[in-house]
Amino acid sequence: MDALTNVQNWPATIWILLATAVITVTVNLLRRPAWPKSSPTLFKQGGGALPILGALRFFSDRRNFMVHGTQASRSGNFGFYFGKLQVVGMAGVEGRKTFFESRDLNLSEGYNVLFTTTPNPPSSVDEGGEDMKFDKFFSRALLAMLKRENFVRNLPTLVGDARAGLERAMTKHGVMDPFDDVYRIVYHLTMRTVGCTEIAESPEMLAKTLRLFEVMEESSSPTQVIFPYLWTPNYLRKMLAGGRLYYMLDAIVKGRKKTGRREEDALQFLIDSGESMVRILSFVLGALFAGQLNSGINAAWMFIYLAATPDWYRIVQREVDEAVEKHRKSEEQSPTDVLGTLTIDDWEHDFPMIDLVLRECIRFQMVGTTFRQNVSGKDVPIGKTGEVVPKDAFAVYLMDDVHFNPEIYPDPNRWDPGRYLPDRAEDKKQPHAYLGWGVARHPCLGMRFAKLEMSIIGATFVSMFDYELQDAKGNPMKTPPLPDRNRHSAHKPKTQMRLKYKLRA
Repeated sequence: MDALTNVQNWPATIWILLATAVITVTVNLLRRPAWPKSSPTLFKQGGGALPILGALRFFSDRRNFMVHGTQASRSGNFGFYFGKLQVVGMAGVEGRKTFFESRDLNLSEGYNVLFTTTPNPPSSVDEGGEDMKFDKFFSRALLAMLKRENFVRNLPTLVGDARAGLERAMTKHGVMDPFDDVYRIVYHLTMRTVGCTEIAESPEMLAKTLRLFEVMEESSSPTQVIFPYLWTPNYLRKMLAGGRLYYMLDAIVKGRKKTGRREEDALQFLIDSGESMVRILSFVLGALFAGQLNSGINAAWMFIYLAATPDWYRIVQREVDEAVEKHRKSEEQSPTDVLGTLTIDDWEHDFPMIDLVLRECIRFQMVGTTFRQNVSGKDVPIGKTGEVVPKDAFAVYLMDDVHFNPEIYPDPNRWDPGRYLPDRAEDKKQPHAYLGWGVARHPCLGMRFAKLEMSIIGATFVSMFDYELQDAKGNPMKTPPLPDRNRHSAHKPKTQMRLKYKLRA
């Protein structure tokens, strides 16, 4: 033992082995694959040549980095390193068509490596052959859960959850924080649909699990991409939060099996399918993150933008009032009573203006980039540009390249749902000019539920309240802040805003 603690007495062999190990690790960290000549120009001004780390601006200043890279390239496409990873930034019509249409560019592999906000499923979820890979299992399971019959069965409960959530959010001061109150309602409805009944019916468990999700979201870091095996404090926080969620769900599953109790929910569907606990947890986490990360933020912004845009406020209010009158069976029914009787067809066809409002909210809040990896084993041509995405390399596409392109959406910083009306149809000007619900090979699997969820929350809120926008001090607010377009995903704003409401007569 003394020989081990006294480094001065170590034999030369040990020192040689240690030195060899250090050199090997260092070389592996420093060594990158050479940048292919047929690929887009390497964007060195953006920090693409930094040793080991690569283009850190892709994480710290993403939107500006992508814009500058595009501007520095004749084709709009450019290359950079992130750690040891080769990445191609794609832009323009040719880049967009290749990015979203190519079978060789894999969405799941791109997000698993480059998107650090959501939890990645462990490798153990890929059980068996190609057909049993987690991404395919996830898609099949989600589509099965979101079938029409499940919507019909859960619809009265979802409407009741939205109403109860808004009633709980009411205060004696008549003020709501949509990024807390509405955000929680979205989480409740999403948990009800893709999670489990026990949590959906427990305010304490809802609050606890939501906080754990927020911890995981807040613990993202570029270190996970550059040094994937390094246990940083953020990595440990994310793992600890995920572990606590795992044990909560595991206890619920074991409780059902022990007592023979069954529920009509997504968790029961997965249990009956014979899935492993790791797969069940990975599915629930992935589905909740996909819903909450986007719908939770968009729902809150929907009311902010309506309060700041009187014309559209009146349009949506009139639409809701007309739907209530259309379906009212007796004078004793309150507006929320009437909404509770609507069928799935009513919800999907009676609120087209809410749908346009949501569409514009998504355009505004869909910040950052989307990801792919070339899994074909060969270079992938980028349209007619003469450039390629190298084999095994990653591809990224900036949402603002299309959503905030003034040639497609004039005055793009103006919130205007009228852009999508048939006489304007700005989203039809170019191929894949609107990405909010997915395009080409990757349509959004949860689109139908997300639209239903937004219609339920939007119509219920508007039927209950008249409201106006205020700042955190109670002063009237006419113009909400623009989103931080350098963020990586939809997010709560730094500027605090409130909705001053009163019950409608």
